[in-house]
Amino acid sequence: MPCTGKVALSDLRIPLMWKDSEYFKNKGELHRCAVFCLLQCGTQIHDTDLVMVDRTLTDICFEDTITFDEVGPGFQLRVELYSSCVAEDFSLGALGPRRMSRLGGSLGCSSGKKIRAALESAAVCGSTSSEVGIGPGSLSPPLPRDLSPLVPKYNLLAYTTQRIEHIQDSFKTHDLSLAASEDSPFWLPLYGNMCCRLVAQPLCMIQPVIRGQLKVKLGEDLNCWENVYGVLRGQSLCCYQSQEDLESEDKPLLVIPIRKDTTVCVSESDPVQFPSIHISTPGQGEDVTYVLTMHKSDDMQRWTEALRHHIYNIGVWKQCCDHLMKIEMPSSRRSITAKQGSLYHEIENHQK
Repeated sequence: MPCTGKVALSDLRIPLMWKDSEYFKNKGELHRCAVFCLLQCGTQIHDTDLVMVDRTLTDICFEDTITFDEVGPGFQLRVELYSSCVAEDFSLGALGPRRMSRLGGSLGCSSGKKIRAALESAAVCGSTSSEVGIGPGSLSPPLPRDLSPLVPKYNLLAYTTQRIEHIQDSFKTHDLSLAASEDSPFWLPLYGNMCCRLVAQPLCMIQPVIRGQLKVKLGEDLNCWENVYGVLRGQSLCCYQSQEDLESEDKPLLVIPIRKDTTVCVSESDPVQFPSIHISTPGQGEDVTYVLTMHKSDDMQRWTEALRHHIYNIGVWKQCCDHLMKIEMPSSRRSITAKQGSLYHEIENHQK
């Protein structure tokens, strides 16, 4: 089985294509929508913050960095864009920022109070239900009928599926499949593309695969062997004079390149009377072969299997192992409750 890794999507931009009369001349009915993205990879699902969009914007921008852990090289990352038409009465344009937190961002002042009251009522009902013995999996109390029209309905606007061939350590454009017609109230003039930075970090690139004491043959002299401490990670087997040199981040004594076209074989007929591992990597000229050995047969088997498995991982992860891609870690996101509370606080302050 190949090793797993991390996949991260960031700097998501979706360009819009407004008519000249709408964008430049600011004519026609003001069309405003609340949008967010839903991202799914296997059983992991994440969503972005909510963004308010109208004709004053040329791009839908999501600042989130979405990271998926323990992903295999055969992953499928589905990105879905959802939209909801925002009525003028419910808009938060007077508050200034268009980027809201979560799905409560499109609610107005009066509805904000009603929704908060409904949430508090639901929380009380939930605690009461738990006291009377309603266990997990039970249906939560429904919203009051007079609040049902205030609940925004989000519709699928566009989608795409990203795979390992789409990964690139730079800003790249990807095609979007449109799922809504122009006469839909939640429709937006999408250009049909999205731009983002999609990167991956296989575990074999960021964690040592195997480490331990080795003997490396230096030069052509059959008796010239050097005791080293080897660490296999990424595209190299680094050989240090001692483990202390590794911990002090000293320069390795020898770096053996490991790539997808590297071959590993075990020789039983070495003149030094014990088996050895031959590592050969094609170069620009002649193939360069390095010879390793261990004193224990168990170590010999462990290193041979680790080297071959590592070469296999480099092959299946393809360009993700050309170099270590950097993942910008997302900032800590507040809980849904905290985000809703801050939004209501803004609404109440604005009302005052």
